[in-house]
Amino acid sequence: MDLKRKKNLGLRVAATIFGIVAVGHLLRLFIGFDFVVGTLGVPEWASGLAVIVLGTLSVWLFTLSRE
Repeated sequence: MDLKRKKNLGLRVAATIFGIVAVGHLLRLFIGFDFVVGTLGVPEWASGLAVIVLGTLSVWLFTLSRE
């Protein structure tokens, strides 16, 4: 496997992981379940921000992998 194909595979794997996590946060917003880290409850707006950031990263990495 040459270097370009390895790079593209790595970008696609990372993009897929970011996309899956973004969908998980989106589901949290629609279903409305609580998310707690230790004793701290994570507000829903944090999931909204995560959807935007992770979704953007996912699209960007998929775009880079097609070049």
